[in-house]
Amino acid sequence: MLRRSARSSPIRTSGRLFAAAVLAVSATGLGSVASAAPAGAKGGRPTIQKDLFGTLADGTKVWRYTLTSGKVRVRIITYGGIVQTIETPDRRGRTTNVALGFRTLDDYVAHNNPGPYFGALIGRYANRIARGTFTLDGVTHSLPINNDPNSLHGGTKGFDTKVWTATPAQSQDTVSLRLDLTSPHLDMGYPGTLKATATYALSGSALRIDYRATTDRATVVNLTNHSYFNLAGEGTGTIYDHRLRLNASRYTPVDSTLIPTGRLAPVAGTPLDFTRSTAIGERIRDGHQQMVYGRGYDHNYVVDGSGFRLHARVSEPGSGRVLSMYSDQPGIQFYSGNFLDGTLYGTSGRAYRQGDGFALETQHFPDSPNQPQFPSTVLRPGQIYRTATVYAFSTEGS
Repeated sequence: MLRRSARSSPIRTSGRLFAAAVLAVSATGLGSVASAAPAGAKGGRPTIQKDLFGTLADGTKVWRYTLTSGKVRVRIITYGGIVQTIETPDRRGRTTNVALGFRTLDDYVAHNNPGPYFGALIGRYANRIARGTFTLDGVTHSLPINNDPNSLHGGTKGFDTKVWTATPAQSQDTVSLRLDLTSPHLDMGYPGTLKATATYALSGSALRIDYRATTDRATVVNLTNHSYFNLAGEGTGTIYDHRLRLNASRYTPVDSTLIPTGRLAPVAGTPLDFTRSTAIGERIRDGHQQMVYGRGYDHNYVVDGSGFRLHARVSEPGSGRVLSMYSDQPGIQFYSGNFLDGTLYGTSGRAYRQGDGFALETQHFPDSPNQPQFPSTVLRPGQIYRTATVYAFSTEGS
């Protein structure tokens, strides 16, 4: 049974060591990231650098931090906690950026919300809440409608639009960036003062994000990162030849507004079945009703198993790059970039068109505050919200 007691913490990490989480072979048989050996061991001690990325209209400075471990380099800005770029090598050792994003702060401010949410930290509630309303402890709360008729990704001024306070750290094997944000009571309609932390840690060829939050009143929380990937290289074309495997035999079907119906349906026999490695574009134009609603893939999958486990594995045949994702969350949203339309230009200066990137967002299910049969997203005073996600990069083939 998937329902959780309102008295229990909505999610807790398994407590495994970072190295074990990155290198463990999944019991599901979906593969391993054992080949993602610590790049730092070959490239010296990991480093972190800071530079000024831009200044907001109110004078607030936005900083960019560059985390480097061997041949892997990740750039993160304090505006929205956004992952701007991820550079990682292909099977021949050639490095390129595989994350979609913008060149300038002005572009992020003007185009990222409402819009693609490239690389951003999402909160207070990732994904959709039906008609922008939910009831908690007998009190109904109203949220901004920014994805008519629903509220999406925390509202018009979600965590992706905030400037987070940054604290860098460095050790022999890891560089990290802790980002802190305080969201006041009734921010975007959500009850309680929420203190949120997201810590990015780069070790070897794996990027880990640890999320933590506390509240002074009962509230709902669902945090994630909204990075888009193209493992052939940002701006190089569609991701339809990428091969995706999801550790999920069920998904949450949606209505025409992309709100879950409440059912947990099997993926077997549908174009949403990625239990075996399948090219993303192979069935993307299938006339199945769910594909019509999403204009492609834009669905929450119910991840098999429990605890910290493999959620997804994506490979790109040309470069040999592989992305393996681990988390302790019950769901993962797979989005195939259906609404990219050629009007946005990325860090390479190239236009992003439909299908030029994919997003995999580890999460609790959409609209959980209105669906009591789904895992609870309620956080109460005295509880600590904790969850983590690992993006492990490796290569395959020759």
